[in-house]
Amino acid sequence: MTSTSDLHTGQAANAEALLEVCSVTKRFGGVTAVREANLKLMPGKVTSLIGPNGAGKTTLFNAITGCIPATSGQILVRTAQGLRRIEQLRPDRITRLGIARTFQNIRLFSNLTVLDNVKVGLHPRTRAGMFGAILRPPWVTREEATITRSAMRYLEFCGLEGRDGDVAGSLPYGYQRRLEIARALATGPRLLLLDEPAAGMNPAESRDLLDLIRKILESGVTVFLIEHDMRVVMNISDYIYVLDHGEIIAEGTPAEVRSNPRVIEAYLGSAH
Repeated sequence: MTSTSDLHTGQAANAEALLEVCSVTKRFGGVTAVREANLKLMPGKVTSLIGPNGAGKTTLFNAITGCIPATSGQILVRTAQGLRRIEQLRPDRITRLGIARTFQNIRLFSNLTVLDNVKVGLHPRTRAGMFGAILRPPWVTREEATITRSAMRYLEFCGLEGRDGDVAGSLPYGYQRRLEIARALATGPRLLLLDEPAAGMNPAESRDLLDLIRKILESGVTVFLIEHDMRVVMNISDYIYVLDHGEIIAEGTPAEVRSNPRVIEAYLGSAH
């Protein structure tokens, strides 16, 4: 089995949170999409964020990854030097700190090959700049060869071996999801945020996705998951937060969340 452990350091198992969201609020004009959210992501675990459509889940993901700035609150990531605030950093700076993501709506470079899409993910770990690309000294050629080998390993890890020359937009839907995960892993994350990775998948593809997430965990990458497929959530999660109308209304183990009256009401209505 191919492992990504040779490509990134992963994280040690300890009792300290890898990432903390502290009283984060995000407003869009007069609309509060996320209100005073607090959560912790523990290393080596799968933490899931669930809730009805429009609850603010993707907005919180966007704030964590720098796609949008938080209106207030703090987002802290643990580094070798201690906790570091990231809520106002650019996405590329956050990526370099070891946080990667996929998107609810697949965002691939559809006209590039599968291999080139993963090479894009490796860009933050390359040294060659504009002048290196123009002058092409020997070390740039060696670096490009290393990038290609690394990208091929990520494709194999995600079950896409033999697809490297295909155009990304021509892949079946489930493979496009896998390619987006491979590209995210290529950045060398300690934390991977997956935004509804099982959306549109059939039961067999969902089972394959669970196997891939377990492989990712075994390689040393912590996972934060948004998902509406409760079979996926309950089978893979160590801890779950429930968001409704921008507020976290419950948290706990899958068994605790499944039986929580506020969660049942949020999903099924007060009649239940």
